[in-house]
Amino acid sequence: MKPGNPWALIPFVVFLILFIGSGVITGDFYAFPVIVAIAISGAVALMMNRKESFARKIDIFCQGAGNGNVMLMVLIFLLAGAFSEVAKGTGAVDSTVNFALSVVPHNLIVVGLFIIACFISLSMGTSMGTIVALAPIGVGISEHTELSMALVIAAIIGGSMFGDNLSFISDTTITAVRSQGAQMRDKFKVNFWIVLPAAIVTCMILWAITMGETAQVEHVSYHLVKIVPYILVIILALAGMNVFLVLASGIVLAGAVGLADGSYHLMSLLQKIGQGMAGMYEMAFLAIFIAGMVEVMKYNGGIDFLLHLATRRITSKKGAEFGIAGLVGLTNVSTANNTIAILIAGPLAKNIADQYGIEPRKSASILDLFSCSIQGLLPYGAQFLAAASVAGISPVSILPYSYYPILIGICGIIAILIGYPTKKKANISSS
Repeated sequence: MKPGNPWALIPFVVFLILFIGSGVITGDFYAFPVIVAIAISGAVALMMNRKESFARKIDIFCQGAGNGNVMLMVLIFLLAGAFSEVAKGTGAVDSTVNFALSVVPHNLIVVGLFIIACFISLSMGTSMGTIVALAPIGVGISEHTELSMALVIAAIIGGSMFGDNLSFISDTTITAVRSQGAQMRDKFKVNFWIVLPAAIVTCMILWAITMGETAQVEHVSYHLVKIVPYILVIILALAGMNVFLVLASGIVLAGAVGLADGSYHLMSLLQKIGQGMAGMYEMAFLAIFIAGMVEVMKYNGGIDFLLHLATRRITSKKGAEFGIAGLVGLTNVSTANNTIAILIAGPLAKNIADQYGIEPRKSASILDLFSCSIQGLLPYGAQFLAAASVAGISPVSILPYSYYPILIGICGIIAILIGYPTKKKANISSS
């Protein structure tokens, strides 16, 4: 393998300095717009390598940015945003939360909040949306009981990371699958059987430490029909339907429900679809800019250097899998954003996976699982900051109760050690 050129990584270093440096200085890791940080880093990449003309470097950047997988990822982002926003506008989130709270036994309320967060995040595809929906309820429950506020909030964050890691419309899942050329359904199955033990053990721990505590939850109304679009998307995706058709079906059904119950009229529905797509513009452009920047860095020898550095002590397939886990984990610690971490680490992980014969479903699973594990343990991550803000507590106080993110990391390590999943007879590399 070529040793590569370490100086070609300067654009990535610039990005980390801008992103992390601004966070340290301002105390807010989201103060500096990430899209601007990536744009500046991309400009630095284009200014390097004077042996090539600027026009040639622009061509290289555009080739990377316009890669077929990147464009598919962008389209899926837009459809996922539209579905999520249309379903939310019908009151689907409120109905899901209220229905779940109505069936949870009062003496299992913290376990129930964790399970509710798991289902909502799996349905919505967003940990942040789940936290925004459930954190105020968790605060109210804690204030009227002796339950620790930090414990309740940690249970909600843990459940939100469940769906962030598994949902077919989660940006982390979409990014991991597209970057590795895996099938959405295959990656889901691999991940599900890895994280299920972690979820079960988390429920047992939460039950044990809250035994004897009860909470009265006010009865609120819900409409089961509004939950149906979420369930449909999950079922169709598991059945193997093309992701574009899955999301289009979800949008149509959620829109039909909204039109039928008066939540929408035709123009407001179309506007909602537009708003949902607009909400994913930043993520879409991040994917495009990062792909372009990485292509220039690759041309200049930066990716070869990283590959050489990451694989020089790897002697086995398991070692390569741990290398991918460490790569995305360190990137996540640096960026405090699991989707950006996968966008950055994805191309390198794909090269390692190809070199060591790691199936796309497994490399995608490792990327998503370990990025979500790390993200669920970062006090300066968006999930902790948002939840702590609602609860009025320190993000650090939530960390001791963050059982689920720790457990999925442990389960991920065990899966690598035991060689799960076993290799398929024939790989399918597209979805």
